[in-house]
Amino acid sequence: MKKGILILAGIFAMTIVSCKDNATKKVNEENVEIAAERDAKNTEFPVMTFAEIEHDFGTINEGDVVEHTFSFTNTGKTPLVIVNAKGSCGCTVPSYPTEPIAPGATGEMLVKFNSSGKPNQQNKTVTITANTETGKEVIKIKALVTPKAQPVSGTPVSE
Repeated sequence: MKKGILILAGIFAMTIVSCKDNATKKVNEENVEIAAERDAKNTEFPVMTFAEIEHDFGTINEGDVVEHTFSFTNTGKTPLVIVNAKGSCGCTVPSYPTEPIAPGATGEMLVKFNSSGKPNQQNKTVTITANTETGKEVIKIKALVTPKAQPVSGTPVSE
């Protein structure tokens, strides 16, 4: 027990002694100025401007796989880099360009929707992670899925 207390007291004393340096004295003022200038210049971001942000597939049959291409333009002043695009569920799969989109250039994002097991009204989103000012952009799809006819249970009646 005495050894445990002695060890803890030694660790405590070393902690107090090792923290006596003032961290603010270690900051290089020149580095602070360089960082401030760099941050001031980073106010220009790419902008994803979509021709449409929502697409309605209308009425489709359960089991249909439909797709739509969303077109967009980089209306910002720096290259647009899409890092990721993810559907709100596994039935919604986006494909996106992996190369940077130059300012003024256009790109396309293909979104596929698999309606298997998804009867009734469906509203899905695709969240795009990119180097835009907000960092996230969202596009939407929707469809009215007509359910498959269900087999009637039971045995047929013989006459």
